[in-house]
Amino acid sequence: MKLFVYHTPERTPTDRLPDCAVVIDVLRATTTIATALDAGAEAVQTFSNIEELMRQSESWSTDKRLRAGERGGMTVKGFELGNSPLACKPSVVKSKRLFLTTTNGTRALERVEHSPQVITAAQINRRSAVNYLLETQPETVWIVGSGWEGDYSVEDTACAGAIAQSILQQSDASLIDLFGNDEVIGAIALYEQWKDNLLNVFRQCSHGQRLLKLNGDEDLFYCSQTDIVDVLPIQKQPGVLVKY
Repeated sequence: MKLFVYHTPERTPTDRLPDCAVVIDVLRATTTIATALDAGAEAVQTFSNIEELMRQSESWSTDKRLRAGERGGMTVKGFELGNSPLACKPSVVKSKRLFLTTTNGTRALERVEHSPQVITAAQINRRSAVNYLLETQPETVWIVGSGWEGDYSVEDTACAGAIAQSILQQSDASLIDLFGNDEVIGAIALYEQWKDNLLNVFRQCSHGQRLLKLNGDEDLFYCSQTDIVDVLPIQKQPGVLVKY
C-alpha cells in the first residue's frame, strides 16, 4: 500500500485515479455523512451542483428524502437541513436518503468518484477508515482533503495525518514503501503537533472561524472528537454513499 496526501481535489493528478480514494472534509461534509449513516440514513447522495440535486431528488417522495446543504456555511434556501452533523439525529434521518451539497466536500467526492474504491473519513470515524484500508490493502491510496474553495485547510490535513500515522503504526511496511509523497510526512507531523488539542486548532483555523461566526462552536467540538463513530461511508455508485 502506498499513501498519497493531497490537500485539495485540485492538487490531485489529472491523468490517473487511485485504487482507493479517501475523501476528507472534517468541517463538515464527511463528518455529516458518517453521522447520518450511523443514525440510520438509507444513503447520502452528494452533488456539487444545487440544480442537479433538485432535479434528482424530485423523483423521491418527500417522506423518503431530505435535502441538505450549505453555501458559505449557510443552509441552502428551501432545504430541510444544512450541513451540521448535529442535525442528523435518528428521528430526523432514519431510513431516508440525504441529498447533500456543500461548498467543498462534494467537489472532492466528484473528483474521485470513478476510482475503484471511494470512502469518506473524518476525525470522528478515523479508526473505521484505517481498519478498512488495512483490511483491503489497496495498492495506491489517495487521501484527499477538501480544503476551502481550492485552498488548504489545516483540519483536513490533520485528519489525513491521523489516518496515515495509524496505518504506519499498524503496518509492517517501511516508511519509504508506505509514503508516496512528502505531504504524508507533513500531515503526520501536523497531527502529532495538535492531536491532544484538535478543538483549539479547529477554532483557530480559517474554516473554524467562519463557523464560529455562524454560532457553530458545538459543531467544532463534535467534529474535533476522534473515533467516536464506528461507521464507514463507502461509495456504491458514483456520488452515492452507504454504510459499509
